[in-house]
Amino acid sequence: MPLIFPGMDPYLENALVWPDVHTRFIVYLGEYLLPLLRPRYVVAVESRVFVEGPDLDHPIIPDASIRHTRSEPLQGAVAVLEADPMVEVQVPALEIRETYLTIRDRQAQQRVVTIIELVSPTNKYAGPGRMSYVTKQTEVRHSTAHLVEIDVLRTGPHVLAIPEETARQHGPYDYLVCVNRAMGLREGFQLYPRHLRDRLPRIRLPLAAPDPDVVLDLQAVLARTYEAGGYMERLDYTAPCVPPLSPEDQRWADVLIREALAQG
Repeated sequence: MPLIFPGMDPYLENALVWPDVHTRFIVYLGEYLLPLLRPRYVVAVESRVFVEGPDLDHPIIPDASIRHTRSEPLQGAVAVLEADPMVEVQVPALEIRETYLTIRDRQAQQRVVTIIELVSPTNKYAGPGRMSYVTKQTEVRHSTAHLVEIDVLRTGPHVLAIPEETARQHGPYDYLVCVNRAMGLREGFQLYPRHLRDRLPRIRLPLAAPDPDVVLDLQAVLARTYEAGGYMERLDYTAPCVPPLSPEDQRWADVLIREALAQG
């Protein structure tokens, strides 16, 4: 089933489905790029691992062990109030594995030329996920590799390499793609801001000199991800969007959803 929305589907941002969306998007991004980059370059899906605990300000979905307990009376005590029974919940730390894409130059011992990141909620909120992402971001910006960051999540603090106040000088946006080329002091950024109702951009993807940029169509990759993941059947489009939309945007979304469902 094709995408309902002209750009990003905001229902895909739900924390319950996003990890699957993230993995599929990275895989199909590599699939899209491979024929554009042969024969000089190879595309690799790589990952970083970090541990997330339960004390976070963003949603995670851990396995939890539950133990029912009852209070024991104190021996020899007189007229002592007993506490009500409680349920103890133990939430173990989670090992999180996040994937990203690298483009490697076969003519230079597979040197990493470009790194493409798709931002997740764990990258945006304070905690090990953000620290891991920012550490990698800093390493790339001190290297000879280009950095491409794709943020299609409306909520959460800013985490892209460009300062937020600089990015917002060009007006408000819901989604942002940022390209930081490996040139000079790396103070230049190429931005592709988009609103909810906009098509995702076609961006210029830098490679090794003297090769020209290739054009990466993010909307095409999203469409492939959506259809292959069967998200029309997996998402509850009869309920309000999570994270929530503004009332006006929810009404707009409801019209598109009704039309899509009516077409079957």
